[in-house]
Amino acid sequence: MNTAGTIDRPLTHDPKKQAPMKPSTTEPVGSAFEDSTTSTGVTGSRQNRTREMQLIPEALARAHMHERLREAERERPAARLVAARRMQRRAELASRRARRALAMAVMQ
Repeated sequence: MNTAGTIDRPLTHDPKKQAPMKPSTTEPVGSAFEDSTTSTGVTGSRQNRTREMQLIPEALARAHMHERLREAERERPAARLVAARRMQRRAELASRRARRALAMAVMQ
């Protein structure tokens, strides 16, 4: 069985034998999470966790939010068109009613 290790169950707990973790260039400055690769009170099974991995849920949420915003922008013109057609039908109906009322008033 030659499978790669996972975060909680790495192939080895010896940090010298693990692949070196490089700090991310995309992580925000002053991140709320402490870099766990340098912390002293970290258990051996979590030594290879990085700030970047802890920020993955936040990045996914941000990407999801941006996708929703783009989707809303694409749907906005269609919603305006539907509203404009609805208002046009109401205006035509009001116009017909006004003509009918005027015709009834003239005929009496």
